[in-house]
Amino acid sequence: MSNLPKCPQCNSEYTYEDGNMYICPECAHEWSKDAATDSSDEARVIKDSNGNILQDGDTITVIKDLKVKGSSLVVKVGTKVKNIRLVDGDHDIDCKIDGIGAMKLKSEFVKKA
Repeated sequence: MSNLPKCPQCNSEYTYEDGNMYICPECAHEWSKDAATDSSDEARVIKDSNGNILQDGDTITVIKDLKVKGSSLVVKVGTKVKNIRLVDGDHDIDCKIDGIGAMKLKSEFVKKA
């Protein structure tokens, strides 16, 4: 038996090591070995433009026209986005927008609906 930690996202016991990371094969969640000792819920707090805390599954509204990189499409002000997913990185919201498709957004350009 291994002494690897359970996945903090889905609580799976089938995690494995890859370099300096732990990976869950069931939900594809990755976290560093350093973060394994900390609670991931405390470490990641993402807020919208008004300071409201965002969570996975929230509905948000875009507050600024956003150009879609690599195309001529624009996400207009007031566009509602349902069922967001929070991710690590510069663009911390992963979502699907009707008429455009999968996108990553910055939390500073959205507000919680």
